[in-house]
Amino acid sequence: MKVKSLKDLDVSGKKVLLRVDFNVPLENGKIMDDTRMTAALPTIEHLLKSGAKIIVMSHLGRPEEEGKEGLKMDPIAKHLGELLKKPVKKLDACIGPDVQKAVADMKAGDVIMLENTRFYDEEEQCDDNFCKELAALADLYVTDSFGTAHRKHATTYGIAKHLPAYAGLLMEKEITTLSEIMKDTEKPLAIIMGGSKIETKIGLIRNFLPRADYFLIGGGLANTFLAAEGFDVGASLYEKEKIPMAQEIMLAAESLKDRFLLPIDAVVADQIGDNVPSLDLPLEDVEGDMKILDIGKRTVKLYTEVIKKAKTIIWNGPLGLFEKKAFAEGTAQMVRAIANNKGAKTIIGGGDTIDSIKNLGISLDSFTHVSTGGGAMLQFLEGTALPGVEIIMEK
Repeated sequence: MKVKSLKDLDVSGKKVLLRVDFNVPLENGKIMDDTRMTAALPTIEHLLKSGAKIIVMSHLGRPEEEGKEGLKMDPIAKHLGELLKKPVKKLDACIGPDVQKAVADMKAGDVIMLENTRFYDEEEQCDDNFCKELAALADLYVTDSFGTAHRKHATTYGIAKHLPAYAGLLMEKEITTLSEIMKDTEKPLAIIMGGSKIETKIGLIRNFLPRADYFLIGGGLANTFLAAEGFDVGASLYEKEKIPMAQEIMLAAESLKDRFLLPIDAVVADQIGDNVPSLDLPLEDVEGDMKILDIGKRTVKLYTEVIKKAKTIIWNGPLGLFEKKAFAEGTAQMVRAIANNKGAKTIIGGGDTIDSIKNLGISLDSFTHVSTGGGAMLQFLEGTALPGVEIIMEK
């Protein structure tokens, strides 16, 4: 799978519309985690060194639900300027005469940031007139936003109908790394799946059933599988309506015998909190108001043994309610086991997964590849074509 790469371009003096994923967590206007911003720096710095004029586009939050106040790009532009050690001019719109004038006045090496693209309904509608107005600002389009590559929006897809489109360095790295996993995987391959929803994971599980050596299932996802297997999951989070789907997967996984692994014990409580009483119980003893909130010690040992011998590991989704100290240990043990397997290729994805690693103070550099797109990574690995990837593929 070969992309049209930014590295093959002469961008000197050219205006570049750069789509990034700067949808970072904010609290009272302060950026709480700039991982997505620092991940895009190599592309921005490459463009700057090459003498481009850079027009940065990103969405931030969900304005249709949260309102626009508090979701303007001003703190993002300010922080980007600090990271680049140069001014980044923030505009209050994405299109219109003021934007056109600001772009016309740009010099080589200038950086402008447009307003939150989702302030425009036309963004998610992929409105062609909106795409044309944006495209008219620049000479070419570069996408470095793998985290939104599964969205068919104006700034992730539609602009490419009107401008030459290329992959940024981060986007190229994501596609190259995940493509290699799809076609050439060193064995044993262990896939660790957590989180809550079976629907977001089922495509990947189906796609890798013929090639994975182990599946290690945790989180709310495991609760649905356990309920499908006939266990009483008490008052735990699970998707009752998805039980037939879980049963179908387990039937397809029968050939894996003891390699499609579900928890054999669990940490349970009847309420959620940091210091609430909890018990580590065999699955058979879960009942009543008990909530399964983490994998138990025996499951940790079982899963850790698999991780130690794996040569390729794909992980998406925490295995328990890691945000609460009482239920963080199972996920923490998985993080440590994966990070300590220095001989394995380790592919990590999903915002909660990355947060669980950071909470332990473990460097993301301990893993072969940390994907900036949880949903996009899952869809890519399930074999689904991503609109934001299709536009930069060499035909």
